[in-house]
Amino acid sequence: MLLTSALGTTMVPALAQTAEPALVDLINPLMGTDSSYELSYGNTYPAVAVPWSMNFWTPVTGKMGNGWGYTYSAHKINAIKQTHQPSPWMNDYAAFGLFAETGPLKVKEEERASWYSHKAEEARAYGYKVYLADYDVTAEVTPTNRAASFRFTFPKSDDAHILIDGYAGGSMVKIDAANRRIIGYVRNNHGGVPDNFHSYFVAQFDKDFEVSRTWDDNGQVSGAAASEGDHVGAVVSFKTRAGEQVNVKVASSFISPEQAALNLDREIGKDSFDQTQAKARDVWEKELSKVQVSDPNLDNRRTFYSAMYRMLQFPRMFHEVNAAGKTVHYSPYDGKVHDGFLYTDNGFWDTWRAVFPWFALMNPERDSEIMQGLVNTYKESGWLPEWASPGHRDVMIGSNSANLIADAYLNGVRGFDVETLYEAMVKNATTSEGRPRDKRGNVVGAVGREGVEYYNKLGYVPYDVGINENAARTLEYATADFSLSRLAAALGKTEDAKKYAAQARNYRKLFDQESGWMRGRNQDGSWSTPFNPYKWGDAFTEGNSLHYSWSVMQDVQGLIDLMGGDRKFTDRLDSIFSTRPIFDDSYYGQVIHEIREMQIVNMGQYAHGNQPIQHMIYLYDWAGQPWKAQAHVRDVMKKLYSAAPDGYPGDEDNGQTSAWYVFSALGFYPVTPTLGQYAIGSPLFRNVRLTMPGGKVLNIESANNSDKNVYIQSVTLNGKAHDKPWFSREELQGGGTLRFVMGPNPNTKWGIAKANAPFSMSAPVAR
Repeated sequence: MLLTSALGTTMVPALAQTAEPALVDLINPLMGTDSSYELSYGNTYPAVAVPWSMNFWTPVTGKMGNGWGYTYSAHKINAIKQTHQPSPWMNDYAAFGLFAETGPLKVKEEERASWYSHKAEEARAYGYKVYLADYDVTAEVTPTNRAASFRFTFPKSDDAHILIDGYAGGSMVKIDAANRRIIGYVRNNHGGVPDNFHSYFVAQFDKDFEVSRTWDDNGQVSGAAASEGDHVGAVVSFKTRAGEQVNVKVASSFISPEQAALNLDREIGKDSFDQTQAKARDVWEKELSKVQVSDPNLDNRRTFYSAMYRMLQFPRMFHEVNAAGKTVHYSPYDGKVHDGFLYTDNGFWDTWRAVFPWFALMNPERDSEIMQGLVNTYKESGWLPEWASPGHRDVMIGSNSANLIADAYLNGVRGFDVETLYEAMVKNATTSEGRPRDKRGNVVGAVGREGVEYYNKLGYVPYDVGINENAARTLEYATADFSLSRLAAALGKTEDAKKYAAQARNYRKLFDQESGWMRGRNQDGSWSTPFNPYKWGDAFTEGNSLHYSWSVMQDVQGLIDLMGGDRKFTDRLDSIFSTRPIFDDSYYGQVIHEIREMQIVNMGQYAHGNQPIQHMIYLYDWAGQPWKAQAHVRDVMKKLYSAAPDGYPGDEDNGQTSAWYVFSALGFYPVTPTLGQYAIGSPLFRNVRLTMPGGKVLNIESANNSDKNVYIQSVTLNGKAHDKPWFSREELQGGGTLRFVMGPNPNTKWGIAKANAPFSMSAPVAR
């Protein structure tokens, strides 16, 4: 049986004889694209890619170098570009664009841009198709890991053109008309690269060129076969019949032009556009099929798989396979080519929370490769990455690499040099000396632990020593110390385990009994003044004290004790939702988009659009009121997520905001790193089938589930009553049947026993 693809006349094998759409076709890559600098509904772009691929491709509506390359509200498209952008705030690197025109040649992006409509645009994970109205041309692209296939459908024209724009930042193009080929390189970036950084590309056409030209830095077109400069490009022209299709196969490499050609031959070779697209579609379907959701609410299923698509994009592979079949990578740390894996484009401040726990649970082989890449990063740069794009970037805070490394190892991921990574974690926790420097000679403060010497002496990073976001740093270092202590214990390093376990309790030093919130503290032990818990930034990171006071994932019971017990703790949790969304933005001097996103959704001080508070809802499970977690988690899923251009509550951030939804929709969420424990919320779907890494299948059934029946009445696992408000990794990966019975009213007796609460350092009860 064959089906007609949504991307046109492409014929692909049907997945099954059913009216149900393939899982991959439930994805909307436009989810989150209706965003701007002032307000983020995701800050995403439609990424045409396969999971974790080295290159993505995306249509371009914005200006060259603008982080908002594609925005849903725009009316014109000027290219389809190779992109590696993980976030508009990080911007892009190694980008170049392809475009097709008819009529008089236009090479500058603002002049060549064509009107288009979303009604004539089809976005899929495995392909993108758009009608360029000004030229009567239809452009399509479909991906592989390091290559892509383009198909341009032209009208009858004596002046049909396909151009390659190398973008500003250093580029070269060379036309080989005899072999219908264009080769070149681009060097554009926004940091994190050595001086010899290049992305080499090759573009192979299937039609002879009538005319070939290049342009220079000034946009001046000439008949020269090659051009090199800051911003150059190439254009080849044809005579076309009505409906004639011109195909272009493109690949790139960070290693060499020869490797780019090898990547093209290996990944596309003689495959047609249709064959390449079918393969990309199959890759996605295979990965998505590990989680098969059945539910009458199609919109929720679309949101789920759209979120899962985002969760499986980053970190991207930065390695390639050479002519000898060996995995190698160009290092953005020392500029040399080394053996082994390397992954990049990830901010661990975001993704340690739920993305990496997902990998440990469902993709341990991929997680192992990423860990091997972290070993290589440490060997090549002397430090672990915290925000790599593609090398070290000075963005965000913390020492969160410790969390995802320890989480991987303690949840059974193997095949990497854990001793070397442990050494790197200890280095982060010991010294701030010798950290990498950027091209201006400035220390990359996001690497290692800024203020670690103060932290190790005082137990906190002081407010008054010129280190911003000091309270947030302290809280995050304490969580990292917990992960470090857990890994030390697993590796038999008993004294280290005790040392870092003690430091994991440093959060207590910032708890202000008078206000009941976490607060910045001066070097002499006095509190920072004045104190406004609604002040964003300052002692905290992209949030305020009400958001960061819950960042004690390792010892929730200890935090409960500090706040005065379960009742006062849950009252505090309640207050986050009931307090008006007032704020103090004086630290930033403007209303940053994260503040605005909290303000407008009518959830009080709950700022789900940013990461620090995303776990907070689940803390009710520790304090004997799990039904409140159930209600709030369903409310957030319903109100703040949809498979629409405005479908996220804030920055999507490398899969983290998506991972919150994916886990939460299944009914559970990882709060504490390393433990392999998942706090229970409220499952969204009636039936889910999870195929675990070992091949066992977990069926999740939610009887009576609906928009109104959000409360858990009872839980059984393989027929046995389950009264704990959490699951273990072993229970989930063991397979079988997990059954929730749902109802419209809270069961205030289920999951409330203190002995059954999830782990806390201050309640070391065997669980």
